[in-house]
Amino acid sequence: MPATDDRAAASTLQSAPFLRACRGETAPITPVWLMRQAGRSQASYRRLREQYAFSELIRTPELAAQITVDAVQELGVDAAIQFADILPLLQSLGFELEYPPDAGPLIHNPLRTGRDVDALSEANVRETQGFVFEAIRLARAALPNHVPLIGFSGAPFTLAAYAIEGGASKNFARVKAFMLGDPGAWSALLERLSRAVTEYLHAQIDAGVQVLQLFDTWVGCLSPADYRRFVLPATQRIFAALRGRVPLIYFGVGTATLLPDMLAAGPDVIGLDWRVPLGETWTRLGATAVQGNLDPCVLLAGRETMRERAREILDAAAGRPGHIFNLGHGVLPQTPADSVRALVDFVHEATQA
Repeated sequence: MPATDDRAAASTLQSAPFLRACRGETAPITPVWLMRQAGRSQASYRRLREQYAFSELIRTPELAAQITVDAVQELGVDAAIQFADILPLLQSLGFELEYPPDAGPLIHNPLRTGRDVDALSEANVRETQGFVFEAIRLARAALPNHVPLIGFSGAPFTLAAYAIEGGASKNFARVKAFMLGDPGAWSALLERLSRAVTEYLHAQIDAGVQVLQLFDTWVGCLSPADYRRFVLPATQRIFAALRGRVPLIYFGVGTATLLPDMLAAGPDVIGLDWRVPLGETWTRLGATAVQGNLDPCVLLAGRETMRERAREILDAAAGRPGHIFNLGHGVLPQTPADSVRALVDFVHEATQA
C-alpha cells in the first residue's frame, strides 16, 4: 500500500466513533462492541469448535483472525477484539496450562511458595506469544479501515490468581493467603507479571492493534485497602509504560468499591459492570470515558426488555462524549446471535444524529 494510502487508512481509523469515544470526544453515534462478541453465541464459531479444540483456535493465527473478523461482519459492532485468551501468557513464565473439554482452564504447576516464584522463567513474550501477534496482523489486514482492533491481556492480579489457585475459584482463598502471608514473594510475582504484560501489550501495538484492554476479572474479590497496597503499584506501572501509544481500557467484575483506585491506575477508559449505575458512577469518578454496562442476562429476556434496559443506559449517559456501550461482562454462550445484533442496531439507531 502506498504511503498516502497508509496515511488515509490511519486517518480513517483515528476518526472512528470508538476511538473518538476512547479519547472523550464527540462521536456521530454511541459506539458499541461487546466482550466475548467472538464466541459461542455465533453459529460460525460453533462450527469451528466442532472441528478444533479451543487451544487450537487461539494458537492458529488464521483461525483466530477469522473469528475476530467474523464477529464484526455478523454483528455490525464498531470495534473488533482479537480472539485470544489471557492465560497462554503464563506459559511464557513456565506454567503448564491445559484447557480440558467442557471444563475451565487448569494450571498443573500452581505456585505455592516464594521459592516457586524464584523458579519462574524470565518471559520471552515476543517469541512465545508469536501466534497472537500474527493473528493480529492478519485480522488488521482483513478488517475494514474504519473498524479499530482491540488487543488485551489479563492484569497482574488476575493472572496471579490463576497461577496460584490453579484455575477459577469462588473465594480466592489461596491467592489471598499467599498475598497476605508472604508480601515479599507477592511483590516479586507481580513485578514479573507486570513486566510480561507490558512487553506483551507493546508487541500487540506493534502488530497492529489500536486500543488495549486490561482485564482484571477477579480483582473485585479484594478490599480497597488491599487493592491499593498489593495491586495498584504493578497496574500503574503497566499503564505508565503504555501511555500515549494507544487508548487504554481497564475492566474488572464486581469492582464497585475499587473503581476510584482503578481509575487512579491510569487508564483512559474505565469499564463498568452492571452492578453500578452508569451515569451516577461516571459523574462520581470524573472519568473522561466509560465503557458499559448492560447486564449480559438482559439479552436472554426478549427484545422489548433489551431495548428498555439499553435505553436506560443511554439515558444515564445523557449523550455526553466518551460513552462506549458494552455489556457489564461477556456475552453468555446461550445468547442468540440475532439478539446481539438487535442490541447493536438499537444502540446505533437510538444515538445517531
